[in-house]
Amino acid sequence: MSARQGKHHYLLSDAENVSAFNNLDARLDVLLSDKMHGISFSAYREGQKPGDELSREQIAQRMAIIAPYFNWVRSFSTTQGNERIPAVAKDMGLKTLVGAWLGTDADKNRQEVDNLIELAHQGAVDVAAVGNEVLYREDLSEGELLDFMAEVRKRLPAEIPMGYVDAYYEFEDRPNVTAACDVLLTNCYPFWEGCAHPYAILYMQDMYRRVQRVANGKRVIISETGWPSAGGNFTAPSLRLRALTSTFLRQWSGRPASRLKCSTFRRLTNPGKWRVKQAKEMSVPIGDCGIKVSDSNTQLTYECKSSAELQARYLLFWFS
Repeated sequence: MSARQGKHHYLLSDAENVSAFNNLDARLDVLLSDKMHGISFSAYREGQKPGDELSREQIAQRMAIIAPYFNWVRSFSTTQGNERIPAVAKDMGLKTLVGAWLGTDADKNRQEVDNLIELAHQGAVDVAAVGNEVLYREDLSEGELLDFMAEVRKRLPAEIPMGYVDAYYEFEDRPNVTAACDVLLTNCYPFWEGCAHPYAILYMQDMYRRVQRVANGKRVIISETGWPSAGGNFTAPSLRLRALTSTFLRQWSGRPASRLKCSTFRRLTNPGKWRVKQAKEMSVPIGDCGIKVSDSNTQLTYECKSSAELQARYLLFWFS
């Protein structure tokens, strides 16, 4: 066998001349017009940060821009105005994965849980998530988390599934947490395990299947995955954005039975939150990659840019 002109498929390469790079924006537009599965929603504007109160008006203005392109919205908290997100989503015909953010503040944990239950009884919750990476951050013990999960399951309407969000391996290592879930919500980041990006889809699928193997037939959703646009010495994703986008587009555009159902952050520029602990430990600057809506925008736009700041804007996906 020898090289043949025009027959290069570049299955594992990020070569700039691969034909799959052509018309990426147009291909993404097609996927958006067909509606992606879900979006992990952040309603904050430039200059705002978690802890700032969100008004219903601001949430509605931001969500109106993304609502035509997605079927689900994921929210992460039920306090400081985030409790308004599910109702706004329902008004716009979207389904909701609503999270109660649990941490080290006992009073805030109580408010988060009570608000989640109240929203569920108001009909604003389709899937309830009790905590996000609590065990990863070591904010609560496993026993404390299980107590919250048992309480929420008891107080939720029976028809609403309840789960917990964390790294895929936590469900392997903690069978009691896995057993307490109605649905397993797993975060899978090949980047943070040193996987080269051409292998990211295969690596993520293995993460997913590892959770499936311990799920005992329960539904498994990849609640987060993605790739930052700058990785310092850990890896070099900023050099491979076009290849990465092409890789994910090929997966999205696959057969309906195997297609990734996509969720992407609407906007996240949050130095105090996502993956900052891990990034600091590794001295890894994180870049931006995702869908951004500026204060003046009335349409959805796609933006990829590099950044030397400790910020993250991940592309996220849901399997369901």
